[in-house]
Amino acid sequence: MLRSLRVKNLALIRETEVETKEGLNILTGETGAGKSLLMGSVGLAMGERAHKELFGDAKEDVLVELTFDAIPEAAAGLLEEHEIPVEDELILTRKITAGGRNVCRVNAETVSVSFLKELTSHLIQIHGQREHEVLRDKRKHLAFLDAFCKKELGDKPEQLARAYQRYMDAMRALSDAGADEEARIRELSFLEFETGEIEDAHLVPGEEEALEAQYRTMSHAQKIMSALSACLELTGGGQSSAADQTGRAIREIREVTTYDDRLSELYDQLSEIEALLADFNQDCAARLSDMEFGEEAFYEVENRLNTIHHLQSKYGNSIEEILAEKEKKLERIDQLRNFADYLTGLEQAVADAKKELDRLCMEVTKIRKQAAGQFSAVMEQSLKELNFPQVVFRTEIAALEGYTSNGKDEVRFLISTNPGEEVRPLDLVASGGELSRIMLAFRTILADSDEVGTLIFDEIDSGISGRTAQKVAEKMHETAMHHQVICITHLPQIAAMADRHFLIEKTVKEEKTQTEVTPLSHEQEIHELARMLGGAAITEATLKNAREMKELAMKRDA
Repeated sequence: MLRSLRVKNLALIRETEVETKEGLNILTGETGAGKSLLMGSVGLAMGERAHKELFGDAKEDVLVELTFDAIPEAAAGLLEEHEIPVEDELILTRKITAGGRNVCRVNAETVSVSFLKELTSHLIQIHGQREHEVLRDKRKHLAFLDAFCKKELGDKPEQLARAYQRYMDAMRALSDAGADEEARIRELSFLEFETGEIEDAHLVPGEEEALEAQYRTMSHAQKIMSALSACLELTGGGQSSAADQTGRAIREIREVTTYDDRLSELYDQLSEIEALLADFNQDCAARLSDMEFGEEAFYEVENRLNTIHHLQSKYGNSIEEILAEKEKKLERIDQLRNFADYLTGLEQAVADAKKELDRLCMEVTKIRKQAAGQFSAVMEQSLKELNFPQVVFRTEIAALEGYTSNGKDEVRFLISTNPGEEVRPLDLVASGGELSRIMLAFRTILADSDEVGTLIFDEIDSGISGRTAQKVAEKMHETAMHHQVICITHLPQIAAMADRHFLIEKTVKEEKTQTEVTPLSHEQEIHELARMLGGAAITEATLKNAREMKELAMKRDA
């Protein structure tokens, strides 16, 4: 359940905090007061795109924070999966810096916007003003029925989608294999040439690195030999070399060691230096001798590297990748040489994939058909409660000719809202006001089978009034008995049902317009209901009417 919403520096909102409670939370206000801005802030906290119009000309960081308690099991599981501590409360924050950078946190742990979106999908559902228009798209009807029977379906929709993908991949492979005989001969010839080219190179993993090192040494042979010769001259050759000078020093100190025992230590050190110099000169001379090679050896290394680089340009970035590519080509050669067996295998793969797909389609269709009657009955009852007294609602399931990732079912909702009328497709006959109520019925029914704790309705009551408005208010009140409901409305019938009522209004402070959200006391609530009933001029009659409306709503709660 959402416990509080805090918004800072978002367009006209300087800083405000809305502390919601269980039951029905109502937000009302004049047109343009900032109701859509507040809903936009919730959307930001849920990971939605940050539209520029939400920010106005603000140059400070925007912050939106949602605090939840009573965390649903699905959300807790997602937190554990990402190793985020699960505590008694859940705090989600999204900060958008003046430079446009997003910083999202869950209980102080930094997360991505996509994770925030996934997590909040288990915490909040938002139903907006124009959402009912999706009912005009008959392709969306299947999703509503599946949402209704999702417990019965379990993970079958995911299995079905994977089976469909396997079937399509198998069909594509079979189709690609159906080239003519001449094309197969050309492909076989080309593959044999390529594998022969790789095999003739006799590649050895790791040889490229050794060759590169050898080529680098050969390319700089003159410079290396010059340096080694200079080293030998300085350390081991001639009277002024390091070896000669060290030998003289040893002789000098050896003659005086008999006079001072401590000099023996210096003598030993010099002897070690002389031995090291001798080893160095020997190794240096050997390396100088190794540097003697002919041009033929150099070109042999160069040509070998060119061969490897040529193969890399065609088959892979390393010898290992080239050899792996050769194995793939050999496998394809085997397929082409034994094409009849290969084709039989592909046909069998298609048959196996189709069999599995058909099995899952039948299982899913059976569940949908079993749920369709129950869904229709529940929808009829819910619509009657929303002032469709003579409504008939049907869920029709037809078989498609081909497969989709959702199976072979086409679902379409049919409705009759007047006595004696035949049921007709919902997307063809319902008006905007009717669709709004039908969507409310959908959402309240689906909410009963969903563990999402908070439902937000953003002016979905547009286009209705009078007796119908009262019925919608009662349905909203009923839904709030099982879920936390936050509703932005312009209907006093719904507002009167509030367990907590907030007023959204614009104020001017320090010559700047700001949007503020204020929780209303009982008496303030009466005045707001009177405004909604009578407009700008609040009379004693409208106040009396508002008070009666609130009292009736409170009696219904009791």
